[in-house]
Amino acid sequence: MLAEGINIGKAFGIPLRIHYSWFIVFVLVTWSLAIGYFPQAYLHWNLATSILAGVITSLLFFASVLVHELMHSLIARSAGIPIVSITLFIFGGVSQMGEEPRQPQVEFRMAFAGPLASLVLGGIFLAGWIWLRSIPQFEFAAAICRWLGPINIFLAAFNLIPGFPLDGGRVLRSLLWWRSGNLNSATKIASNAGRGIGYLLILGGVFIVFRGDLISGLWLAFIGWFLENAAANSYRQLALQDMLRGHRVSELMTHDCPVVSPDMVVMQLVNEQILTSGRRCFPVVRNDRVLGLVTLHDIKAVPRERWDVKTVGEVMTPFSNLKSVGPDEDLTTALKMLTEQNINQLPVVKNGKIVGMIARDNLLSFISVRGELGAK
Repeated sequence: MLAEGINIGKAFGIPLRIHYSWFIVFVLVTWSLAIGYFPQAYLHWNLATSILAGVITSLLFFASVLVHELMHSLIARSAGIPIVSITLFIFGGVSQMGEEPRQPQVEFRMAFAGPLASLVLGGIFLAGWIWLRSIPQFEFAAAICRWLGPINIFLAAFNLIPGFPLDGGRVLRSLLWWRSGNLNSATKIASNAGRGIGYLLILGGVFIVFRGDLISGLWLAFIGWFLENAAANSYRQLALQDMLRGHRVSELMTHDCPVVSPDMVVMQLVNEQILTSGRRCFPVVRNDRVLGLVTLHDIKAVPRERWDVKTVGEVMTPFSNLKSVGPDEDLTTALKMLTEQNINQLPVVKNGKIVGMIARDNLLSFISVRGELGAK
């Protein structure tokens, strides 16, 4: 979900995105600084100066969050973990990794790198404030540094809270993992700690609301709710991956894939194939050469009155644009692709040819049956 948003460029080859929810918190932080913090701290400033300082400070704050996430990503990438993107969203930032760390030492370095970067930034901004505060012509810059120093230190401290999936929770998990050698057990403990901290934040938010500070209380409770959900989902995701690990795509894929001609009209495909078989996708082939894949989604994008004139070749997804998996790949890879791409099936390709299909329904049924049997 967080992969969606606006692309803003790359840093060290890593795509950077801003999620749409980021604009909400950017406006809130800017408004709080421009209307509340700066007018109270610098009574002689006019409104325009406070607003300008608020905008610049808010942008630098999120640049600091970006540096925090970049440090995670660079350490992870140095350990061979692919980084898909970094996204700024309403609660800060998140690095989307292509896979989880395979060693506790790697996770420890990766998790600790972000808070360390925030601590260094906090020290730099505080040093800048101390240096500039006595120089009248640099009051504007000193004021910005005065806010950014403590907030970066707070960011580091908050992220080091030992509750998964916060950085401190990842540090805790890495230490438990290193000591026990059991990733599942370590994740369960760290996730439960994260859920507990989430509940405490929710209770703290409710208490603050009853004390009369509605906005701060609701915001703290919202953060607690997000942390509790993220912790629970993180453990479920790991348990799911563990259940699928060691099983190959070839075990669940369907081998009988009826092919269709690119010259067939959509109406004929619907009447003769989809309605009679219940299948949702078909390889499009001409002279034993796979041209692409036509799915129910492709057909629904065509106005119904055009079904008798549009051909399959015109509406299909070309083979070069297809997301696919190999028959020997792990089922966790297939599930991840199905989820991230929000699709219901994937072609299974070997040596440039479609040898089968794997569907989300098959995977979910496999997971359900293994869960009922208590299989590990």
